[in-house]
Amino acid sequence: MPLYFSYGANMDRDAMAVRCPLSRPLGTARLPRHRFIITRDGYASVVRDPRLTVHGVIWDLAMSEVRVLDKFEDVDRGLYAKITQAVITGAGPRRALVYVGVNAEPGQPKPGYLEAVLASAESWNLPVAYRQEIARYMRSGAPQKLAMPAPPVATSDGARHGAGPVPGVQTRGEAPVPTVGAVRRRPLG
Repeated sequence: MPLYFSYGANMDRDAMAVRCPLSRPLGTARLPRHRFIITRDGYASVVRDPRLTVHGVIWDLAMSEVRVLDKFEDVDRGLYAKITQAVITGAGPRRALVYVGVNAEPGQPKPGYLEAVLASAESWNLPVAYRQEIARYMRSGAPQKLAMPAPPVATSDGARHGAGPVPGVQTRGEAPVPTVGAVRRRPLG
């Protein structure tokens, strides 16, 4: 089963239990040389930054649920791309699947989105300073002390793997449906 590093909405244990019931969390992890951003689409992403680290959760992802996450992350429509990056876990460095926003232009978080991400970060006891850095997006749309985001990380194969539709799986761009926990999706645009 592949490892998956989540740093946004998929840190939510309850939401992932519904979305990917065969997958299990292994604990917290770090993505070095990257930073957390909110894109103009209103969702989290990561971009290269040699000075910073993104904190999140490492999941043991069932192979059958990779397509489910591809659909949720709107990979086919170009909202996110999937890449493989080295992350630091409690067991040492590991290669993990990471979804990155295709558009790295700064933006405002969707209503309720960042609050849910912060609640998950707190539930995982991610570092307080890191949670404070993320929380600054609620006030201004971008951390006040950081420069403009760098372009998103590219993959060697383009990471636009066409998984095709997954029946019964909502994407970020579709109409909202009730979810377990605090995360609710709103239509894009």
